[in-house]
Amino acid sequence: MEKQFKINFEAIESYDHLDAIEKTLFDKAMQIRDLAYAPYSDFTVGCAILLENGEIITGSNQENAAYPSGLCAERTTIFYTGANFPEVKIKKLFVIGAPRKATSSIPIPPCGACRQSILEYEAKQKDDIEIYFASLGGEIYKTKSIRELLPFSFDASYL
Repeated sequence: MEKQFKINFEAIESYDHLDAIEKTLFDKAMQIRDLAYAPYSDFTVGCAILLENGEIITGSNQENAAYPSGLCAERTTIFYTGANFPEVKIKKLFVIGAPRKATSSIPIPPCGACRQSILEYEAKQKDDIEIYFASLGGEIYKTKSIRELLPFSFDASYL
């Protein structure tokens, strides 16, 4: 018997349709994107995380000539957050990615490794993390939880 997953997400028409905190996260992710170290792919990504205490943490992708040694913006940011604010819940994560010279493109979601890492923190805090992903312009996608982007997810409950 064949079954299907339904993925729920919200398509926000543009930056102008974000609320004030969402605009702040977008702006912070866009600013930190400019500091990405991406000399090989020229694909730059910025991430901004909102903590429950109101603090915003940012990070960008960091490449390496030995490709597996680099790190995506989402993991750079979430690992820093986990190391420095281990007991503070993450409420929202906003990611913006595009080729450096692009003017706009479709929303860029977190890669599989980043999805799994976000899932770990969502499971640890026992509370959903809203995920927003965008490019330089156009629509912005929002999910209420990383589980929407990671069907059949694997977490510590299987161990």
